[in-house]
Amino acid sequence: MTSATHSTLFPQVPDSADAVLDGLDPEQREVALALQGPVCVLAGAGTGKTRAITHRIAYGVRAGIIQPTSVLAVTFTNRAAGEMRGRLRQLGAGGVQARTFHSAALRQLQYFWPKAVGGDLPRLLERKVQLVAEAAARCGIRLDRNELRDVTSEIEWAKVTQTVPADYPAVVAKSQRDAPRDPAEISQVYAMYEQLKRDRTVIDFEDVLLLTVGILQDRHDIADHVRRQYQYFVVDEYQDVSPLQQRLLDLWLGDRDNLCVVGDASQTIYSFTGATPDHLLNFRTRHPLATVVKLVRDYRSTPQVVHLANGLLGQARGRAAEHRLELVSQRERGPEPAYTEYADEPAEAEGTARRIRDLIAAGVPAGEIAVLYRVNSQSEVYEQALADAGVPYQLRGAERFFERAEVREAGVALRGAARAGGNDSLLDDAQGLPAEVRAVLSTKGWRSEPPAGSGAVRDRWESLAALVRLAEDFEQARPGATLSDLVAELDERAAAQHAPTVQGVTLASLHSAKGLEWDAVFLVGLTEGMMPITYAKTDEQIEEERRLLYVGVTRARFHLSLSWSLARSPGGRAGRRPSRFLNGLRPGSASLGSRGAAGGSGGIERPVAARRKQRGPALCRVCGRTLTDAGEMKLMRCDDCPSDMDEALYERLRDWRAARAREISQPAYCVFTDKTLMAIAEAVPGSEGELAGIPGVGARKLGRFGAAVLDICAGGDGAEESAEADEEM
Repeated sequence: MTSATHSTLFPQVPDSADAVLDGLDPEQREVALALQGPVCVLAGAGTGKTRAITHRIAYGVRAGIIQPTSVLAVTFTNRAAGEMRGRLRQLGAGGVQARTFHSAALRQLQYFWPKAVGGDLPRLLERKVQLVAEAAARCGIRLDRNELRDVTSEIEWAKVTQTVPADYPAVVAKSQRDAPRDPAEISQVYAMYEQLKRDRTVIDFEDVLLLTVGILQDRHDIADHVRRQYQYFVVDEYQDVSPLQQRLLDLWLGDRDNLCVVGDASQTIYSFTGATPDHLLNFRTRHPLATVVKLVRDYRSTPQVVHLANGLLGQARGRAAEHRLELVSQRERGPEPAYTEYADEPAEAEGTARRIRDLIAAGVPAGEIAVLYRVNSQSEVYEQALADAGVPYQLRGAERFFERAEVREAGVALRGAARAGGNDSLLDDAQGLPAEVRAVLSTKGWRSEPPAGSGAVRDRWESLAALVRLAEDFEQARPGATLSDLVAELDERAAAQHAPTVQGVTLASLHSAKGLEWDAVFLVGLTEGMMPITYAKTDEQIEEERRLLYVGVTRARFHLSLSWSLARSPGGRAGRRPSRFLNGLRPGSASLGSRGAAGGSGGIERPVAARRKQRGPALCRVCGRTLTDAGEMKLMRCDDCPSDMDEALYERLRDWRAARAREISQPAYCVFTDKTLMAIAEAVPGSEGELAGIPGVGARKLGRFGAAVLDICAGGDGAEESAEADEEM
């Protein structure tokens, strides 16, 4: 055996059933030993729930109490199911079925269909969007690409909540759900979609559950067969079970009660997909004799992070809040959560990027840092800030901003309008660049007011609104700028952010961060209207927003930063307020019935205002005009002022940068951005002091790349590297 066999990635299989229990805390051990009857595990964030339930299964198998093939463990993602299977194999309990609800149901449906119905199982429709589009067309209802995605999601929601087409409008009204279209129209499309599936003998993803339920309900012989096969059931993330999944679980169980469920009502954040914590909260009512174990020892986060998480839930209301778990950190003390107020969104992004760069310099791996936000459209300003700071990043759960379909379409429209100039009738009544952009983007779905509800339509609007804001900021920085100027700016930004996938800082929405964790987490944009989101109206929706923030807080192991900005853009009206969820928790805020503020010394940082007071205006070295654009400030001249750049030197610097980026396996912009290289080629520095004076060349990059850059400027090939660079290689 190699030494890797004994590593944490490849642990040795326990040599006995008792050895499986080694290392479990008292509550986890209680879970592992509770092998009979109903068991409910209420497991807080970071408390080792997966460890507890996999050791429970493994102990039963290794002790000879449970046959591995008689266990069905279900969860909600293929990743989670794969992790569970891997852990069970490491514990010597191979052969256990660990699957998603859909995977388990499809396997049974394929096996029993010939006996229950006859013939082959209908073809599974992998992508229902095309059929929904055809259904809408047959109903005379026109849907654009984004509306099509939203209506498809509504049909999925209706099916998992067991809502038939005729009942859809009434159910939507009763549940106060924001429908993406007129509910009557969606009902029509839904009914036609179901008809088309029947005509073509195909089934969709939700039908897999519905048909399995139908067969088990109608054919008692088949239900008995399944129940003989599976004697023990385990359900992870039970707070996310939909009514349809619960119905299937009940049919699997029959009149037996060997069921172990694991969940946390305080992490219910997917109600818009049909998930409900009611089944978890009602478990003890349905099973009065159930063994209930609470896991509250938090092994993930420091006491400071846990204290904030507990304080956040301490203000919660509603039924889920009544069952909240008070976490107890098992880790050593760490730094206090940092609360930072910024003047505007770009300042918030730049400040976050600086802090991230400092963490990386202090030894925190970039892959162990995350920036979490409420909606995907917030990513663009952080992508830009991290790129400018030379920090590699990766997006999770979303396309890069400039790769989003609506942004590409908007770029094409703006480029066409710029070429047409005064010949484009769209621009006849538009005065100024922002007005021209609004006029063009109005043809792509932008309106002055955001659409109600969430989903693809809202995401599309947010992306287009970000372009409108960019135009406003651009015009403020460059009065008299044209559409052509803006298109050139967009092209440069897109080029700067286009990079291969790297192991970098994670940018993710709060929803897509569920189930993940990092050493350092930055929760950004925590203002009213974003957290809670503006379309969260009811008390129940507000509380789900609070739970979403709680999930974000509990992703952090050690470093946690919470920030907000008072204005959207530099110089804008400072009318924003920090999220109400931070009242009584952030220093200096009034408590709204919380059980205590998240203690700690210090207060809210306001770094931007202090920094700006100490810095004079940047002036163009050619014409003397005040510079406000970041790219111009790097060059220390207006973009349209004459350049004295050494073109040959610029090309040599670009070649060196490309080679250096390959050596360190990072995108080229992480070495130096194009604008910084242009500034170097214009200034042709001859000393470290002159090079350090160029914006974009900080102390870290000076130490790492300075010797090579100065060598190239002196006519060399850049072969000289600093000691720091050699050490990093």
